Amino acid sequence: MLNTEPNMKKNLSYIINIMFVPILFVFMIWIVEGLEYILNVNFSAFGIIPLDFNRIYGILSYPFIHSDLNHLLNNTYPILILGGIISEVYKKISVKVFCYSYIISGLLLWIFGPRDVTIIGASGTVYALGSFVLFSGFIRKQPRLMMLSFLVIFLNFFNLWGLIELEQDKISSPSFINSFSN
Repeated sequence: MLNTEPNMKKNLSYIINIMFVPILFVFMIWIVEGLEYILNVNFSAFGIIPLDFNRIYGILSYPFIHSDLNHLLNNTYPILILGGIISEVYKKISVKVFCYSYIISGLLLWIFGPRDVTIIGASGTVYALGSFVLFSGFIRKQPRLMMLSFLVIFLNFFNLWGLIELEQDKISSPSFINSFSN
């Protein structure tokens, strides 16, 4: 019999090493959600309010705050999938791509987001990562990258509702279902 345990450890080590940044990012958003639950607080005050200089810090904090577990889950799997694709295909620039996606999406939401609405959740980062994979697939003429990006964007489509303002609570809605339940 073959001893596959060393190979499994080697593969797991490789995956963790290559996907360190996406795993760390997801770990951090889960920690924040856990703190909200344990402390029974709502960190939405750390979200982005577009063009509000008093809330410019939201550019850095907004992707770590989620409205509920469903919102968190809907951002977790695309970050891991897209982060994994970028980490594997673009090893040398993957950390830069992830950091730029995080910062630029926050900056764009702060500049162009709907006024007087608190924006929370990592959907902006997800769409930035998906856009990178999609456009780089076109540029590199790699249909697999394009298809993977389309698949992840399609699966994450309902997070687009996170960009739509809800009049009731003035917090961007994280999912299609929540927009009807409010």
